[in-house]
Amino acid sequence: MVASELLEEAISIWHAHRHGLLVLISIIIIVLRLVVFKPRPQAHENVINDTPDPKAASRTEVTHYHEKPPLIAPPSNLRVVDNGPRPGLRSGPKRISGKRFSPDKIANEHTVSVRPVIFYFSVGGSTRARAEELAQSFSTSSQTVACHDLAEIDHDDFFITVPETKAGTSLLYLLLIPSYDIDTELANFLANLAEIHHDFRIDTGPLAQLAGYSVLGFGDSQDWPTEREGFCSQAIEVDQWMSKLTAGRRAFPLGLVDVKKTGVSARIDEWHRGVEDIMRDLAQGKGLGEGVSGSGDPYESGDEIEEDDGIETAPRPSKTSKVTTDLEDIRAPPPVDFTTTASAPKAMVPVASPTYNSLTKQGYSIVGSHSGVKICRWTKSALRGRGSCYKYSFYGIASHRCMEATPSLSCSNKCVFCWRHGTNPVGTTWRWQVDQPDLIFDGIKKEHYRKIKMLRGVPGVRAERFEEGMRIRHCALSLVGEPIFYPFINELLAMLHKEHISSFLVCNAQHPDQLATLGPVTQLYVSIDASNKESLRRIDRPLHRDYWERFIRCMDILRAKRNTHRTVFRLTLVKGFNIEEEAEGYADLVERALPSFIEVKGVTYCGTSTAAGAGLTMQNVPFYEEVTAFVLALEAALLKRGLDYGIGAEHAHSCCILLADKKRYFKVPKDAQDNVKRWHTLIDYPSFFSLLESGKPFGPEDYIGSPTAEWALWGNGGFDPRDERVDRKGRAIV
Repeated sequence: MVASELLEEAISIWHAHRHGLLVLISIIIIVLRLVVFKPRPQAHENVINDTPDPKAASRTEVTHYHEKPPLIAPPSNLRVVDNGPRPGLRSGPKRISGKRFSPDKIANEHTVSVRPVIFYFSVGGSTRARAEELAQSFSTSSQTVACHDLAEIDHDDFFITVPETKAGTSLLYLLLIPSYDIDTELANFLANLAEIHHDFRIDTGPLAQLAGYSVLGFGDSQDWPTEREGFCSQAIEVDQWMSKLTAGRRAFPLGLVDVKKTGVSARIDEWHRGVEDIMRDLAQGKGLGEGVSGSGDPYESGDEIEEDDGIETAPRPSKTSKVTTDLEDIRAPPPVDFTTTASAPKAMVPVASPTYNSLTKQGYSIVGSHSGVKICRWTKSALRGRGSCYKYSFYGIASHRCMEATPSLSCSNKCVFCWRHGTNPVGTTWRWQVDQPDLIFDGIKKEHYRKIKMLRGVPGVRAERFEEGMRIRHCALSLVGEPIFYPFINELLAMLHKEHISSFLVCNAQHPDQLATLGPVTQLYVSIDASNKESLRRIDRPLHRDYWERFIRCMDILRAKRNTHRTVFRLTLVKGFNIEEEAEGYADLVERALPSFIEVKGVTYCGTSTAAGAGLTMQNVPFYEEVTAFVLALEAALLKRGLDYGIGAEHAHSCCILLADKKRYFKVPKDAQDNVKRWHTLIDYPSFFSLLESGKPFGPEDYIGSPTAEWALWGNGGFDPRDERVDRKGRAIV
């Protein structure tokens, strides 16, 4: 009984105090574990010498992390006390001490050599010559310096990412930039730099891996005395954008050279020596240095470019002076100023500009702010009875009654064979003043007639042709630039047609939207200078990045217009560029667009330094026999594709041959006594104007003219026997 009572009493006590007992037992166990497993002191430890190092006193000890932690060598002032073998690794966080590295040292940490890359832009060729001289001076026996024309390269290959180089080599970009007041491809380069900087998909400072960059600008202080007035303005802008793209890695200050003063070579040599000095410093790992303008954050420099797009903004208010107005205190809507201070569009060719002077010296008459007219040499020849151009042999255009003009002096290409001396403006979008079509129409007629009147006293001018020349009947909108670029091209064409002036419009297949909306035109030309993307880039040097896509779109639009417009492919053959083994490629384009005619013409060498800079010489001008061989190869390639084109006419003097669609233009004449088919490449101009004025839909077959003249057919040369053939000195050729 006693035992059972004691057991029951113990159980009741347990149930009453079990929680406290469990807690007490747990505490006892934890205390015992800590006592039993107490860590013993290490027998070995690192002892940092407290003696200060005078060389390290000025350095700040920090940890610098790259993509991977760098290997840190033990400092020289570390004293290790070792009393025996180490039993194991010590637990706990690891202490790491490092040094602060400058950005320049990071960029040049593994650099053993610096390789310069030269970029240049040139219209007349002088900057190109200077760039090549610098490239030779920088080149060594083991290293050749690359020299790139900004008009030739794809900017994305060099200015979005740094080109790959071998280990231990960094690139130094050297840019030679002249400044012009005309629209050149340099403006396109500047726009690309701005686009790269503002593109959110591209990292900030995409060119920060460069060893550095430097810009050498060329300007004319005679026309622009100061930098504020435009001296070397484009070089300054390139320097500012490069500072942003490289995160401020300006290796040597911007050099400015006045080409109208003496000592140009001395200034270039001075800049050259400075660049060589910084190259040696970079190769030795010294970096760009501190305190140099441009070596810091470009956003903190007052000299860097302002990104306000030309719009003035009010000063930024300070945080302490900010005033908040309660909504209850607003009794009326706050006034809104819709006034913009953005600059108005400028003239494409200002009267006081070098472009204006250059074009007028070449014989152009500038009409308004962006149009021009010029007397063609064939017009002068026809007035004297010495032959007309190939358009007379092919289509019946009387050269002495033809006006050559353009409503847009600007172009979107910089073709290597252009005979306009590279002085006309270029651009991808219309950003200039726009003259009304009536002003252009009246202006080009007035200037054309003025130039015709100046020829009345020229020896050999025939009176009857002079009188006919004072009544314009044809207009070739192909003088220079891109006529279809003009925003009111349809209105201008309508004015020509209203006065029964036929229109022959030439475009370069780079403006598909304008081509799609083009209205009636007597004959529509499209320049086809290459059969593939790479050849087109080399020979036309287009400004648009999507030039090939635009080109192909124009081919499709041309096919859609084949039943409403008289369409012509114009092939300019340049030996070494677009002749060899390209007949099949041209045949593919013809199959895609199905033009009415294909003009194949050998290039005319203009002899300018611009052409020579592109590698174009007299060796690139094909002989007439070579043009003939190409035409026959193209004809065979088309026949293999089921396209029946044949040689409808030729003009040997112009080195030009015409292929025509046999289905539409090789037929039996209406009043023929026999059933013999003949070529009909001529145009019935009165019928064209009658159809146009009727307002009814019509196609190119509705205004086909009489049969092609016998002397213009294949094998007869294409020279009108009623005219007199002369040599270069004006002597008659028997």
